[in-house]
Amino acid sequence: MTRSRRARGLLAGLTATTTAALGLVAASALPAQAAVQTDQWYVITSAHSGLALDIDGGSSEAGAELVQWDRTGADNQQFRFLDSGDGYYRIQARHSGMVLDVYEWNADNGATIAQWDDLDGTNQQWEVTEHSDGTYSFINRFSDKALDLWDWSTTPGDRISQYDYSGADVQKWHLDPVDGSGGGTVSSPISDGADPWLEYWDGYYYLSTTTWDSTVIMRRATTLEGLKTAPATVVWDDAGVPDRCCSHWAPEFHRIDGVWYLMYTSGNSQTNYDGQKLHVLRSTGDTPMGPYEFMSTPLPNQWNIDGSYLEVGGQLYLLWSEWDGPDQSIRIAAMSNPWTVTGAHVTISRPTHSWETVGARVNEAPAVLQHDGRTFVTFSASSCQTPDYKLGLLELTGGDPLSAGSWTKYDQPVFQAANGVYGSAHNGFFTSPDGSEQWLVYHGNPSSSDGCGSNRQTYAQPFDFGSDGLPDFGEPLGRGVSIPAPSGE
Repeated sequence: MTRSRRARGLLAGLTATTTAALGLVAASALPAQAAVQTDQWYVITSAHSGLALDIDGGSSEAGAELVQWDRTGADNQQFRFLDSGDGYYRIQARHSGMVLDVYEWNADNGATIAQWDDLDGTNQQWEVTEHSDGTYSFINRFSDKALDLWDWSTTPGDRISQYDYSGADVQKWHLDPVDGSGGGTVSSPISDGADPWLEYWDGYYYLSTTTWDSTVIMRRATTLEGLKTAPATVVWDDAGVPDRCCSHWAPEFHRIDGVWYLMYTSGNSQTNYDGQKLHVLRSTGDTPMGPYEFMSTPLPNQWNIDGSYLEVGGQLYLLWSEWDGPDQSIRIAAMSNPWTVTGAHVTISRPTHSWETVGARVNEAPAVLQHDGRTFVTFSASSCQTPDYKLGLLELTGGDPLSAGSWTKYDQPVFQAANGVYGSAHNGFFTSPDGSEQWLVYHGNPSSSDGCGSNRQTYAQPFDFGSDGLPDFGEPLGRGVSIPAPSGE
């Protein structure tokens, strides 16, 4: 490192001497600030070496260093720009979802540039400036130094660093758009885990599934396929809290009035589920990862599971599953805020058809789908211990969501076991990154005998609506079936 700095200093001194002797002025002023496309992936190559920016080894770990490498087109050589405002951008690696970071807030020349979780810190914000030759320089907001190919290297694997801006070719980069950004494929399962909830938000897919322990976990990735290798991060832990310490399941996170809320089911025992209740967290950050604060147990005086939110006509409602006589049923109540229930509790669906009573009389896991002015609620029917766990459908056909008569149940299941995927239910919905596609996320078992255990896995596939306006989910596509990735990736 000392030798490299000395070489850099000697070169700068020789350059200054030469320009002074010729009566010239060194051109080291910053070029004009530039805007970049935030919906485009780029391969970024050095104007000096011709090699591409590359996250070393394709690592998905925070702290993996930025190097240069022969251009391969792999996802660890693809980057996009996320707008941080005020003319600054985060530079996001496609394979990991992390952003380029001046490591450990080191303002020195020669500091390491690595990938890190997107915290939108000033050491992760870069001013993009354009040169007259069509190349770009990236100036870090924290250090005020330029992204720099260290020691004028032309060797694959050598480091990228930062240095005082000079306008030299080692600080100039070509932005080469990736043709047809997206166009990849995905196959299920995309993750281990039951009771999945998945949302796409601000460049990332976020996925949470049942843990059965004291924690709520979340994975995130920039592609749906990337969730397969994304680490599970604990976003909440109730260890040591007696009334909600154990058996965490069915987490859901919803953005309501610009704030993320996370609702999950847990109780007071790992073996006895009689104490299971819903609990609500509120994020103090701007992503589903939190951090979270505990708000309330909305229904503290009764057994209740699998909560979800419904918004109709400006009113917020809670949907959940609860025993109503001999039937585990879907219920609804109004809310004054996302953690407080008010007024009557009304049953809107109980198991009545033969396909809802296999193994047990069960309606649970309501999930809201709103399309073209219509409001649907899917629910899971029959016992999850059987391969016949499946999805039914309700529609709000009346004016009052709190009236059972306002809800119509369709006579047949809308999604069930097929193609070697069993117990295919407990679902959610999400849209593709460009908003043009609707996707179904659900869990399934690889064997008809797996039941409610830990072998359940998360599946995802697109769906459409029929000419009658009803959702057409088709059937499970099967394990390992490759389909186009969501539009806009």
